[in-house]
Amino acid sequence: MQVILFDDQTRFSLFPFTHTRSVADIRCGILTMRERWEKRLKTNTGTLTESYLQGLFPQVCTGNDILFINGAVFANDALLMAINKLKHQQKLLSGNTILAFRTNDLKINFDNLDQSTSSFEAISYNSPVQELKHVWDIFELNEQAIKDDFQLLTAGRKSQHIPEFVTVVGAENLFLEEGAIINPGVVINAKNACVYLGAEAEILEGSLLRGSVALCEQAVIKMGAKIYGATTIGPGCKVGGEISNVVFFSNSNKGHDGYLGNAVIGSWCNLGADTNCSNLKNNYDVIKIWDEYINKSVQTGLQFCGLMMGDHSKCGINTMFNTGTVVGVSANIFGAGFPEKFIPSFTWGGSDGLVTYQFERALDTAKRMMIRRKHIMTEEEILVLRHIFDHSVAQRRLFATSE
Repeated sequence: MQVILFDDQTRFSLFPFTHTRSVADIRCGILTMRERWEKRLKTNTGTLTESYLQGLFPQVCTGNDILFINGAVFANDALLMAINKLKHQQKLLSGNTILAFRTNDLKINFDNLDQSTSSFEAISYNSPVQELKHVWDIFELNEQAIKDDFQLLTAGRKSQHIPEFVTVVGAENLFLEEGAIINPGVVINAKNACVYLGAEAEILEGSLLRGSVALCEQAVIKMGAKIYGATTIGPGCKVGGEISNVVFFSNSNKGHDGYLGNAVIGSWCNLGADTNCSNLKNNYDVIKIWDEYINKSVQTGLQFCGLMMGDHSKCGINTMFNTGTVVGVSANIFGAGFPEKFIPSFTWGGSDGLVTYQFERALDTAKRMMIRRKHIMTEEEILVLRHIFDHSVAQRRLFATSE
């Protein structure tokens, strides 16, 4: 049996992060949604998503027995047991949400998903289900996801040695993978929490960690950093300053002082020195953020909500972001003052004005950053960025015409 993780209409509520990836490849907790399913399934998975992303995240349907699982849903043992009981032409539902279905139909795609499964026998799943529905869920659900992933990854295993010169509260909740390094002067409070260090991750001197924190493989916490839970620092990321309840996907940098809280930072991003991001309004009101898909502001229901930054975006030294700011893919932001609370993909500028960031210039920047991490941008990645650029330019023209 082959397993495919599928996107449904929820992907549009997870912009800007799903511009460049399937929902299953969002990181929340220590793992991505896909990695969490694959750990339990003990097999690799394919992807069903929008057509422009399929080259980067292939479906790879080869057999006639295919199990489709919703990539926005958090894996757990009880749900997997119910999914494994599905027969051909059956679908598992939680309310109106399709959790999974089983079929031999190789012609199912993102656009015909609802139609193709409409005649399937519906099986109700009545136990609680946790899923990503909005961008802010990524940091809101991160605490529990870290704890669940910690149990999954460390069960029956022993942590690498914790150096004597490290001050640790709750050492039983600290786990070091092989090659992880903690330098002198580090203080970790893991009481009632989980702290996980991936392979070859490193915490530099004088750093303070409190609460559930995941430092994934080859990630680095810079000297003197203050890291509060629930924070995930994805593979290859380098972070410093003060960070609270933030999810970094991979290979992104916030290497200097400045505050970032209740935020999500995609892959290949860079926040300049002393970048500061507000996560609380002065009047303590509930925060709205811009929903790119429906083209209007929506209520988060949260009092704390900071920056959402899509892949390949950068900001200059001393940049300030307001509460609930959304930045698209491959934006370059700089200058004094607060920029707009929604900065579209491929935008160049700041509070003094925004213009289109020309595709070739943005691509050159992205390639240079990736080369620093020994990653060569693939043709599939370029095609995805080109699609996002063309779509963003078309949206701006339509908006200008409507005005």
